[in-house]
Amino acid sequence: MVNSVLDAIPAYMMSVFPAPDKVKQRIDALRRNFFWQGNEDKKKFHLVKWEEVIKNKKEGGLGIRNMKKQNKSLMLKWLWKFMTRKNMLWREVIRAKYEMENRWMTKMVTTPYGCGIWRSIRNLWHLFLSRIRFQVGNGMKVSFWEDRWIAQRTLKQLFPDLYTLSLQQNATVAEMWTGQGWNLHLRRNLNDWEMGNKVAFHDTMAQFSNLTREEDSCVEDWQQRGFQCQVSLQRS
Repeated sequence: MVNSVLDAIPAYMMSVFPAPDKVKQRIDALRRNFFWQGNEDKKKFHLVKWEEVIKNKKEGGLGIRNMKKQNKSLMLKWLWKFMTRKNMLWREVIRAKYEMENRWMTKMVTTPYGCGIWRSIRNLWHLFLSRIRFQVGNGMKVSFWEDRWIAQRTLKQLFPDLYTLSLQQNATVAEMWTGQGWNLHLRRNLNDWEMGNKVAFHDTMAQFSNLTREEDSCVEDWQQRGFQCQVSLQRS
């Protein structure tokens, strides 16, 4: 009843707005009282901490949703839809209104006026990026250095010295791939003590085979704990 009824009532509003802490505390109070007392007026003791009750069943809880995580998860679903549902009218309206910052996401919303729905959702972009990785198809959208596509961190994070020396910092995977290897141009020749970075770089890139005709896409990162983008952003 708690999950199917009490959690469903605020679900729509929580999918587009970040709920204030006081609102979440009030909803939690209602859920706690209903869970322990039902519809009785007589107050009953809460035998287990609420933090333990809202853990998932694998961790020993009862699977009652954590309101804070549910709120973020519902909002993050809009970022997933924005990136994967390309023919939706609402997506084209947002693209036109806020303009694109890169190949995947709009610019930050900084205007103080108007509706703040997309501002609140867009502010979760970096959290969203930490829960997904990019799957390279034709390589025309995935950033070679700044998107997480071949390892658990971006190439910019793995090889900061090579990134600093690179003349192709904004290049896509397709622009870096020649069909036979990687077209890496640096501002200067590497010193002897820097060659280890280049060897490690080529070892990492050896995982890549070739481009395909399919478009680049984003997929959920099963190795990251937290919400799972495609299946259910509410499991945490």
